[in-house]
Formats: sequence, structure tokens, C-alpha cells
Amino acid sequence: QVQLVESGGGSVQAGGSLRLSCRTSGIIFSRAAMGWFRQAPGKEREFVAAIGWNGALKYYADSVKGRFTISRDNAKNTANLQMNSLEPEDTAVYYCAARSRGLTTNEAGTKPTEYNYWGQGTQVTVSS
Repeated sequence: QVQLVESGGGSVQAGGSLRLSCRTSGIIFSRAAMGWFRQAPGKEREFVAAIGWNGALKYYADSVKGRFTISRDNAKNTANLQMNSLEPEDTAVYYCAARSRGLTTNEAGTKPTEYNYWGQGTQVTVSS
């Protein structure tokens, strides 16, 4: 049984930082591409960041480039999202996602339909 469990969400003021983690089980993590998505109330789920199996490939949404950093620790089966300079517009439920194949230029992990497995989400609230 595949499980993805996010942690690290919370409430911060604008300009603050949070670090999200996604602990996985039931998949061969070292071969999985990982992604982070977010969904604000009344909006569609949107791509935030993705990382390939060995961390060499990383993609970011334009809205978070330079502020967010995705990483992974294959020894711990964990993916992370470091979020700095947070803005009220970053307020959303953040989801991690996994798929059992790597990233490519044609499948860069930017669409929810590219992933097989999802976590339950963690709330991030940024106040102005």
C-alpha cells in the first residue's frame, strides 16, 4: 500500500518561511519522480515544483521560482519543499505526489494527471 504523508504546514506572516516534507512508503522512492501541487479555495489544483529520481532535474512554477526549493532524500524516502519569502497568494493546501517513472522534457511532472499517488495535503496560510 502506497502512502504519502505531508507535514510542515502552518501559519506564517508574509516574508516568512516554511519547510514541507513528504514521507513515502510502499513505492521504490529512488525511482519515483515527486511533485508538489497546491490548491486554494475555489481554484484548481496547480503545479508548484517537481523533482526527478536523482534530484538532477527540477522544475518550478513561475510564481515560486527563486523562492521555493524542492529537494529529496532517497535514503529517507522523503521529498521536501523549502518555501521562503512567502506571500499571501501562497495560501493553499499543499499536496505531494509521486509517480513510478522519472521526469522528461515531455513529461516534466507539471500536470496532476501525470501522478499516480497523492498525499492528504497540508494547509499553508500566509497572512499579510
